[in-house]
Amino acid sequence: LQKILILLQVTLSVVVGKTLMILFPNAMKRYILKMGEKSRMNRNPKFSYENWGPTFFSFKYLQFVLKVKWKRLEDEAYEDHPAPNTPVVTLSGEVCHVLDFMKDNRPLILNFGSCT
Repeated sequence: LQKILILLQVTLSVVVGKTLMILFPNAMKRYILKMGEKSRMNRNPKFSYENWGPTFFSFKYLQFVLKVKWKRLEDEAYEDHPAPNTPVVTLSGEVCHVLDFMKDNRPLILNFGSCT
């Protein structure tokens, strides 16, 4: 049921977004550029709106958002329960799982950051 609701929500937002892009292209470009500022996508001078803006509200966009949202349904963590064994990708591109990094009975520490 949750997947159906997410499908309906994302599909509706993509249809509305695509319609607005057709009817009001300049306003939607400004809106998408504003979103790009929040995520800092606009800071790279080689990465222009023409590279990524038109992909918003496309069929591939719909597929990607659905995949991410459906995957998040499976990622639940509860106090006093085992941690989810979430898939991760190493810097070399190898797909493995978080718990693959456990060593004996030592605690596993995850440190998140960003590199720009």
